[in-house]
Amino acid sequence: MIKPHGSDQLRPLFVDDESRRQALLEEAETLPSLRLNSAAAANAVMLGAGYFNPLPGYMNLADALSVADDMATRDGLFWPVPILNLTDDIEAIGKAERIALRDPNVPGEPVLAIQTIDTVEKVSDSQLEHMAERIFGTTDSEHPGVATFMTLGHHAVSGPVEVLNFSYFEQDFPETFRTAGQIRDEFAERGWETVVAFQTRNPMHRAHEELCKMAKDAVGADGILVHMLLGKLKPGDIPADVRDAAIRKMVDLYFPPNSVMITGYGFDMLYAGPREALLHAVFRQNAGCTHFIVGRDHAGVGDYYGPFDAQKIFDEVPAGALGIDIFKADHTAFSKKLGRVVMMSDVPDHTMDDFVILSGTKVREKLGRGEHLPEEFSRPEVAEVLMGYYQSLDNKS
Repeated sequence: MIKPHGSDQLRPLFVDDESRRQALLEEAETLPSLRLNSAAAANAVMLGAGYFNPLPGYMNLADALSVADDMATRDGLFWPVPILNLTDDIEAIGKAERIALRDPNVPGEPVLAIQTIDTVEKVSDSQLEHMAERIFGTTDSEHPGVATFMTLGHHAVSGPVEVLNFSYFEQDFPETFRTAGQIRDEFAERGWETVVAFQTRNPMHRAHEELCKMAKDAVGADGILVHMLLGKLKPGDIPADVRDAAIRKMVDLYFPPNSVMITGYGFDMLYAGPREALLHAVFRQNAGCTHFIVGRDHAGVGDYYGPFDAQKIFDEVPAGALGIDIFKADHTAFSKKLGRVVMMSDVPDHTMDDFVILSGTKVREKLGRGEHLPEEFSRPEVAEVLMGYYQSLDNKS
């Protein structure tokens, strides 16, 4: 199986020894507590689940700036996005050497992790803006990722963490949330060596379905990992439980048996376009995938990125820095001429009138207006799941 990023073995930071975990929970009651923001909590979950291997915890400011500028930590580890614990509540930390990190996303704010503090460093507005510009390609406050990042706090709390639970993800998505190690174990059980990963924060429409099948055939994969984001999204995006139900319906009806694993990961969407595509590739490698699909406007939002910027950035990755291979997908659309979904570049002498362009945005717009989805957009059984969700919204309003 493919090696994890940056190490020979996966090193998740979740404490799975029950006696050690109980001892840490008891220790946490004696420690100063820091209430995390949702972004820092999601980082802890990803560190605990092994997706951010081989990081030992939250980055210090020097490493964060190095990652923002050069896509590598100061010791040379390729990494595309700073992994930070930013806060303004430094009084809660005081001079403590260890602190209990509280989960803001679960009632009662239980202890999510214990952090050993290396540094607590002031982060200026100019440094935040500089990192935002490098991560998101903009400092526009209308960009949802920038808007979130600039309000996380002005102090970076760095140091290793011991993660004690996976926030709300295991409880809310017991059939879907999986750690990187659990995914690797299931690949081994299924006998899958070559696996292509598909990232989604949307329900899968027909273009997604066919893209997964095309990629699997093109790389000779044993299977497909449909890996959905389960964390926070921007307003208007379809919630994870609805997405989950829609994707499972599609896979059950339209994919061969034992060809797809449906799983999810506990992270908030960054909307960082190209940089987020790189991060997606890193943690799919950690999950054991050998190939990763990068399509049009991957992890993008609005008009901040070109349609294939997320593919082009992989050309900037130093040789050998990533072990996973990228499947670069062209525009995928329903061909009126051929009566099926195709990559547009595979159809010679075409005009735009020959195609029905499919996108998650168009699906959401049509459903939001109460319109039925044409079969060129969505399988009817999937459309029924989505229509049920939008009708429930209408009933509440």
